[in-house]
Amino acid sequence: PCPSSPVPVPDRCRRQVTPGQLRERGNALFQAGDHAAALAAYTRALSLSPAAPERAVLHRNRAACHLKLEDYAKAEADASKAIEADGRDVKALFRRSQALQGLGRLDQAVGDLQRCLSLEPKNKAFQEALRALGSSVHEKMKTMSCTDSKVEQMFQILLDPQEKDADKKQKAAQNLIVLAREEAGAEKIFQSDGVRLLTQLLDTAKADLMLAALRTLVGLCSGHRSRTAAILAELGAPRLSAVLGVEHEQVSLAACNLLHVMFESLKEGLQKDFRGKEDAVVLDSSKDLKLLIKHLLELLPLEGASAHGRDNALNLLIKVVPRKSPKETNNSMSLWVIDQGLKKILEVGSSVCGTPGSLPVTENSRMSASVLLSKLYDDLKCDAERENFHHLCEDYVRSWFEGQDLAGQLRAIQTASCLLQGPAEAGNRVLELEGIMESILSLCASVCEAHQLVAVEALIHAADKAKRASFITANGVSLLKEIYKHSERDSIRIRALVGLCKLGSAGGTDFSMKQFAEGSTMKLAKQCRKWLCNESIDAGTRRWAVEGLAYLTFDADVKEEFVEDKAAMQAMFHLARSEDRSVLYAVASTLVNCTNSYDHEEPDPQMLELAKYAKQHIPEQHPKDKPEFVRRRVRKLLVAGVVSALSCMVRSENPALTNSCRELISRVFLALVEEAEDRGGVVAQGGGKALIPLSLEGTEVGQTKAAQALAKITITSNPEMAFPGERIYEVVRPLVSLLHLQRSGLENFEGLMALTNLAGISERLRQKILKEKAVPMIEGYMFEEHELIRLAATECMCNMAMSKEVQELFLAEGSDRLKLMVLYSGEEDEKLRRAASGTLAMLTALHPPICKRIAQVTVHWLEILQALLLSPSAELQHRGAVVVMNMVAAEREVAEQLMASEMLEILSVLAKDQDKP
Repeated sequence: PCPSSPVPVPDRCRRQVTPGQLRERGNALFQAGDHAAALAAYTRALSLSPAAPERAVLHRNRAACHLKLEDYAKAEADASKAIEADGRDVKALFRRSQALQGLGRLDQAVGDLQRCLSLEPKNKAFQEALRALGSSVHEKMKTMSCTDSKVEQMFQILLDPQEKDADKKQKAAQNLIVLAREEAGAEKIFQSDGVRLLTQLLDTAKADLMLAALRTLVGLCSGHRSRTAAILAELGAPRLSAVLGVEHEQVSLAACNLLHVMFESLKEGLQKDFRGKEDAVVLDSSKDLKLLIKHLLELLPLEGASAHGRDNALNLLIKVVPRKSPKETNNSMSLWVIDQGLKKILEVGSSVCGTPGSLPVTENSRMSASVLLSKLYDDLKCDAERENFHHLCEDYVRSWFEGQDLAGQLRAIQTASCLLQGPAEAGNRVLELEGIMESILSLCASVCEAHQLVAVEALIHAADKAKRASFITANGVSLLKEIYKHSERDSIRIRALVGLCKLGSAGGTDFSMKQFAEGSTMKLAKQCRKWLCNESIDAGTRRWAVEGLAYLTFDADVKEEFVEDKAAMQAMFHLARSEDRSVLYAVASTLVNCTNSYDHEEPDPQMLELAKYAKQHIPEQHPKDKPEFVRRRVRKLLVAGVVSALSCMVRSENPALTNSCRELISRVFLALVEEAEDRGGVVAQGGGKALIPLSLEGTEVGQTKAAQALAKITITSNPEMAFPGERIYEVVRPLVSLLHLQRSGLENFEGLMALTNLAGISERLRQKILKEKAVPMIEGYMFEEHELIRLAATECMCNMAMSKEVQELFLAEGSDRLKLMVLYSGEEDEKLRRAASGTLAMLTALHPPICKRIAQVTVHWLEILQALLLSPSAELQHRGAVVVMNMVAAEREVAEQLMASEMLEILSVLAKDQDKP
């Protein structure tokens, strides 16, 4: 029941509200600083189809709201509608000029201001605004003309074959890149035939010049749709695709970055140039987008493309093809990619190293293909679309399996593995094809290591899936045990062990569901740790040891032994930092198990009794999973350097860092900051920095866990030291997300406490909290029944009251905010009284008109202030004295009321108290 929330109005009453009344309500809300609510009132008034003059005024008022909310495009649109109705409306013209300035369209803004001055020549505000804007335009023109000669000079140095001075060339390249980052510089390069010259740099095939060209092109394309379309037309998608596929890793990565920026600009664009020009140049970006995606798909099966170029193409497709949110209804791009390129993606996923005709791939390629397939499958909306996906996958597998030699069968099995790691449903369908499962089992016994590796890995991935688990338990366990015991190759034994680990962990954390004989799990875990620490084994094989531990650490005995083995922990953290990113999920899963940071609800006692009565299985907790054991394990992980490993994992720009992987890392971080004394160490090792991206991207659960970890750090650490520089402002949004109603009471409480700390630091932080629309939520929690949440909200409001906008809210017509603070100052809860009276002391000192209003909001104001002064708490007395002093100083009438009461006598007594200076 937030004070600013509108009271529900019955429909018959609503019909009586006129546009004029709504406009007046909007004006009052605007004056009170509630611009979003004012905008809603004006919009509702417009929906009632008022007369033309009234409509023009409402559009003009909406423009003012949009300006306050910094939505310049909408402000310009509304002001333009008002001007259409009355071309002499100076307020609308002035507001449109402000909006145009915000959009960077300075010459148009000057035109509107000149029109204002022609209508009101003596208006000093218009004169001053035009003078300021004129100097901005002059500065821009001066910069542009100065830039002309620089651009020419830099290209001359870079393209001159006689120029041998490497430092000079490097400096010219760097200057060009820096210049392209500024809008004026980017436009100058573009207008000075820059794209043709940059194309020449790309065609030199020299890595340093190609990098300079690609990075400059990034500046030219960033947020500029029409320029991006023109550059794409000049460079051509085939050339960009060819650069992406080069052997030089840095050049390929720079091309990948450029293509990503081009996709973003073509999809959205920041509309930095004139709207008319934009629409004239680019009417439809979808053709350009499809052209780029088509060439990326064609790069995947291209034999001449480099392995990392192929990885970069997959990563790009993951970022740009699937919908960002289910709220977007159009999934046509995913459907088009499935039709045009699913088989090309499967070509990468089915690659078997060392077999004829296989593509060159990295250790991350197949995982990237799996992630892309999974995202495409998740983007499908109906059964018909999913059925088409299944048919295409099954046709591809059949094309390799039926009537083919052993190499073809291996490709078919590798495809099944790739699908099982991505869209598992499609993988299960493939396993059900005739002969596939039998082929996997027979190849597990192959004498050829490469063939056996493919088959054993497929069996392991199939063991994850419920449909296959019973079949594999019946047919595969004995085979895996046989391979584990008798194979001479560690690479095969380690994979067989992982298969056994997966099947052995089916009971999860349930202590009573032991799959293996007593001691077998511990033996498997010991062998995993031994392999993990053996640096003579390649990293790709050691990754499987972590996979095994990810399953075996469901057992608390295994967790305890693992955290005692410092060498094994260090080896795992080293792998997490390595180039092979496919290990990330296994590392995160192992750490979640060791810190017990998975979700576990306490069973209902009545349900337990029913289960016992019905002789149903009841899960049991392992004795070593009790809180004291978990705390000890967390400490050991912290000492071993878990935070720096997690921070490194988060920095990974790789498809293997999926949203579910991010969630696991967030869970671990939350467990690491549970104890206040550990939080300083977590921040010192980079934990605070790593938590910010985790709190802004990923699953909802993952974002909430990361935000809660940030809140815990902000509550007990100095926020300015924990999040230095600009980073402190990035923390606000995650903390505000903890105030949403669907969050738990603890999350609400910690979010409020953390925001209280931030609000006490600076006005800029308070403005950031206001901008994130947190104040209405904070007010809502001041009515919360839970006393700690109510107290935290009141303390937060106390610090927010230092902001001018918040002070104005306390004077808003029809608001009970001030009344609530006065009444809370008279509550029995001393902490709540301290927070509320502190807010009153702040408000009366900073905003004197509030002093008069206090005497009007409740008849009990005088006795509440007297009770504060007579309190045994010196803090409450001090707050009360400050409020009374401010009220006496502010208003004679209020001072007379105070002195006519017993207040003078109370103050006289307190003034003589030597113990309370």
